[in-house]
Amino acid sequence: MNSRSVDLYWLERHPNASEALSVISKSPEPTLDALHGVVGKYLDFLQVNRADKLLQRILAGSPPPAVGSKPLRFAILSTSTADHLLPAIRVAGWRRSQIIETHTGEYGQYLQELENPHSDVIKFKPDVMLLVFHAQHLIGNSALTLTHQEADAYVESILERIRTVWRLAKSRFQGQLIQQTIIPTYLPLVGSNEQRLPGSPMRLVARINHALGALADAEGVDLFTIDAQIARDGIDAWHDTALWHRAKQEISPRAAPAYADHLLRLVMAQRGRSAKCLVLDLDNTLWGGVIGDDGLEGIKLGQGSAIGEAYIAFQSFVRDLSRRGIILAVCSKNDVANARLPFEQHPEMLLKLTDIACFIANWDDKATNIRQIAAQLNIGLDSLVFVDDNPFERNIVRRELPMIAVPELPEEPALYGQCIADAGYFEALQVTSDDFQRNGQYLANAERDRLRASHTDLKGYLKSLEMELRWQAFDAVGLQRIVQLINKTNQFNLTTRRYTEAEVQAIIDEPRALTLQIRLLDKFGDNGIIGIVIGLPEADALRLDTWLMSCRVLGRQVEEATMNLVVERARSMGVRRLIGEYIPTKKNGMVKEHYRKLGFLPLDNVADTLADGATTWEHRIDSYTPFETSISTVQGMTHG
Repeated sequence: MNSRSVDLYWLERHPNASEALSVISKSPEPTLDALHGVVGKYLDFLQVNRADKLLQRILAGSPPPAVGSKPLRFAILSTSTADHLLPAIRVAGWRRSQIIETHTGEYGQYLQELENPHSDVIKFKPDVMLLVFHAQHLIGNSALTLTHQEADAYVESILERIRTVWRLAKSRFQGQLIQQTIIPTYLPLVGSNEQRLPGSPMRLVARINHALGALADAEGVDLFTIDAQIARDGIDAWHDTALWHRAKQEISPRAAPAYADHLLRLVMAQRGRSAKCLVLDLDNTLWGGVIGDDGLEGIKLGQGSAIGEAYIAFQSFVRDLSRRGIILAVCSKNDVANARLPFEQHPEMLLKLTDIACFIANWDDKATNIRQIAAQLNIGLDSLVFVDDNPFERNIVRRELPMIAVPELPEEPALYGQCIADAGYFEALQVTSDDFQRNGQYLANAERDRLRASHTDLKGYLKSLEMELRWQAFDAVGLQRIVQLINKTNQFNLTTRRYTEAEVQAIIDEPRALTLQIRLLDKFGDNGIIGIVIGLPEADALRLDTWLMSCRVLGRQVEEATMNLVVERARSMGVRRLIGEYIPTKKNGMVKEHYRKLGFLPLDNVADTLADGATTWEHRIDSYTPFETSISTVQGMTHG
C-alpha cells in the first residue's frame, strides 16, 4: 500500500472516534443525531466504514424521513471499481445532514445501462449521476505513434464519445450530471517535454482534461476536477497502483473520505447548500498581535516580516472571496474603535471597512454576536463559516452553534487561506455578474437600514427608497443567474424545486409558460435579480411551480408588487386561475402563509394540508384587487 494519504485536516479531531462509534452501536436505540455528532468530526477511512454500517443500521430501523429530509439518490457509472467509495459518500452526506442512497452500475457497463430504459440505474431514478472513465479505457493502446494532426483528431474523437454519453444520460434522467476528470495514471515517456511526443498517453490525458471544461459548460455538465487535486497532493495520495491491478480500484480506499467530501461539495452546491458568509476574528487572524495591547504600530502586518506577509496573503485571499460574491463579516472581542483602527489607518491593511458587510466588535460572547450577524444579513446560520485562531473561541461556537462551519485552523498563519480553500465551504457551480456586486448590495442594505431607523412610519420609509421593479421573461443573458437562484435559494422558496440549465431552457421554450426574472433598484443602487417566478400551464390555470426571492429585499412590498405583476401577466395570457403550491422544507417555514397573505384560498377539491405538510392554493383572476405599493414596475432590465 502507498504510504501517502489525504485527509480532512480542517475538521475538528474527535478525542476517541472509535470508542464513540462503539458507544452508539451498543445503545439500545442508536440515533442519527448521535451519529451526526461523530461524523461531523475527522474520521479515517476505517472509521468512516464503521460509521456507514451504523448509519445503514439506524436508517433500516427508522421511520420515513421527516419533511425536508428526503433522501438523495446518487448513482455512479464507472469503468473502474467504485463500490468501496459508497460508504464514504453516504457518511459525507450525513456530515451535511443529508441522507444519501447509492447505486453503482455494473463494472464497465455504463453504455448498456444508459441505452436500456429499463436498466437498474434508470429504475433507481437518481438525483445525481457521476460518470467515471479511467484513462486506459479512453486512450487505449494504439495512440503512441500518432502524428500531431492525428493526435488532434484522436482527442476530438474521445471528446465526442464523452459528449455522446452525456447526451444519452441526460435523455434518461433529469438530475445533476457530474463528470469526473481523468486521473493521470500514465507514466511519462519523454520527461519534461512530453508534448513533443504527440501520442504520449500522459499528454493525451492532460489535453482531454483541459478540453473538458469548455465541453462541460456547453453541455450543462458539472466537472469533478480530481486531476487538479491530484496535481496538488501527488498521484500516490489518491491512487494505489497495486490495488488498481488487483481490484481495479482507481481511488485508494485511504483517499475515499477526501474523495467523497470533494464530490459532495458539488452536490450540495447544486442544492444551495454552500456557505455564503465568512465571519472573521481580527487579532492573530487578520493580523499578528492584539490591536488593543500592541497598538497600530505593534501589530504584525505587511511587508518586512514573514509573519506580516502571511497575514497579508490571507487578507488577499479573503478579499478575492468577497469579490467573487462571498459576504464578509467581522466578529471580534474588542472595543469597536480599536477594532476599526487597522482598517482605517494601517497602510498595509488590504481589507477595508467597505469590504465588510457586518462589523461587530464588543465584549459579548461570540456565539451571541454571530447570531446577530446572521440576523442582520438575513441569512441562515448554516450559511456562515467562522474563522478564529483561538481554539477556545472555536469550541464555544461549535458547542453553541453546531450548524456553523468552524475550520480547525493550522497554527501557521501562512496556511490559513489554504485551509479555507481546502475545506471547500464556498463551492460554486456558477459565478454571475450579480455575485461580483454582492458586497456593494449588502453595504447598500446597511444604508437602507439606517434610513429606516430615521423614519417613524414604514410607508414613508418605503416611499423614500424610490424603488423600481424591473422584470422580463427568462432569457439567455440572465440564464446562469436564474439557474443559480433556483438552486441556492432556500428560505423564501415556496417549493424548493431545483432545475438544471437545460430544464430551465425547456421551460423557456414552452410558449404557454409564465417566466419572470425580477430586479429591484432603489436610490441606494441595484439589488440585482432578486426574484424568480415560473408558472406552468394547467387547463385554464397557471400553476406557480416556482416562486422564490432573495431575503435581502423582504419587508419592502416586493411580494405584493410581484403578485400584481403575476396577475397582470396571467390575465394577458387568458388565464382565469392561479394555483399556488407550498412544499415545506427545513428552511422555508417563513413562507408558509405566503399565499394566504396574498389573498389565495385553499383549493376546494383537495385537503388544505397534504400528508407531507404541503398546501395548495387558488386565486381567481377576475376577483383580484391589486395591492397598493411604493414600487413602480417597468418591463425590461439591464443585466449587470
